Amino acid sequence: MKVITAGSLPTKKAPGEWFTGTVWLNPIIEAPKPARVRALTVTFDPGSRTAWHTHPLGQTLHVVSGIGLVGVRNEPPQIIKTGDNVWIPPDEEHWHGATADSSMVHIAIQEALNGRVADWLEEVSQHDYSISTGH
Repeated sequence: MKVITAGSLPTKKAPGEWFTGTVWLNPIIEAPKPARVRALTVTFDPGSRTAWHTHPLGQTLHVVSGIGLVGVRNEPPQIIKTGDNVWIPPDEEHWHGATADSSMVHIAIQEALNGRVADWLEEVSQHDYSISTGH
């Protein structure tokens, strides 16, 4: 057993090539092999979001606070709120983030396949985001 004490894992700013706006990443767990689970708390400032991406083994999101959006290709994004859970199947192209007027914090849980948890694609355009939020 290993206890990871609160505050012992540093908060990191999310990389600009995979995120738009200000996003903070707080690791929860990156379990050692043979386990594959990875989890982190992701904090999105208003208007911030991920790029389009997929997960080889899927992803679960649990909204901790705020109001956010989650979108899949060729469908209108859905609003997600505190307490909501989202299951994203393996290899489904999607994005998630805060609305234009509210921050959003979620826990992201995914498994690694051969060390890989995500495949990153292009950023969500401001035009597409504006359509989804009305801003």
